Amino acid sequence: MTNVIVPPVIPIVLLLERPILHWKTLMPLKNNEMLQKIPHSSFTGQGPIRMLYPGLQLSNADSGIGSIGRIDHANFRGTHLIPMHPHVNDEILSYFKTGQVGHTDSEQFKATIGGQRLMLMKAGKMFFHEENIDGRSEPFEGLQIFIRPGGKDLKPAVLIQDLEEVNSLNTWRLIASPTSQTALQFSSQTWIFDVRLSDGMTIGLPELPHKELTALLYVYNGEVNIGQKLSLQKMDSLLFRNEDISINALRDTDLVLFFTDENASIFKDGMYSGNKV
Repeated sequence: MTNVIVPPVIPIVLLLERPILHWKTLMPLKNNEMLQKIPHSSFTGQGPIRMLYPGLQLSNADSGIGSIGRIDHANFRGTHLIPMHPHVNDEILSYFKTGQVGHTDSEQFKATIGGQRLMLMKAGKMFFHEENIDGRSEPFEGLQIFIRPGGKDLKPAVLIQDLEEVNSLNTWRLIASPTSQTALQFSSQTWIFDVRLSDGMTIGLPELPHKELTALLYVYNGEVNIGQKLSLQKMDSLLFRNEDISINALRDTDLVLFFTDENASIFKDGMYSGNKV
């Protein structure tokens, strides 16, 4: 296992689009193992926001996998206003590495996020917000990650995390979890890490709270080899379970790593995070 940085606690959606159903059947592996590449061609959507429904790579039963409902990868240049719109029973992590977004919501909360500032919006029963995207000084690029809540109609909340650095160099950093280890706390059993892996460096997995978790490794930018088995490029993903993988960077690479407990309680009917099959 690899050492993990836990940041100090400092207390973009355009369309509801149905996914394209293109599932695959996995070969059964011993000891409940799983290793499945999701190519970047699995994203749906047109224009500056592309959408990934990771569960469609496993079966036709669920567009998500465990608590991971949907991942949006956005790229904008210039300024764009996404008007006030609702979220219901979604927990949305805004992970924007370049550019900025002005957030305003129905609770009269305002914040500017991007770079070192992350935001978790826990929509609960009903929540409205708007986003003012600024990609003028540098192109805006980032993820909106739609996590399924642990229950229905929870109390809405917006949580902010200020990171010490934009990137965590060659060390896994825990940025969101269901515990008090992080300021950004999910109501479901979900953990998210990130790392900037330098060209030529190799890293294993961070220490996990318990076994039998399902993982999704996402290449935000760059290129890596996974042991001797396969390679991943920008916007490719790897779903795995009970695999102790080794990740080697072929150039400077930004990675986001998700863990979900598929046996834990979740609500699967959120507006964006819910099952679309």
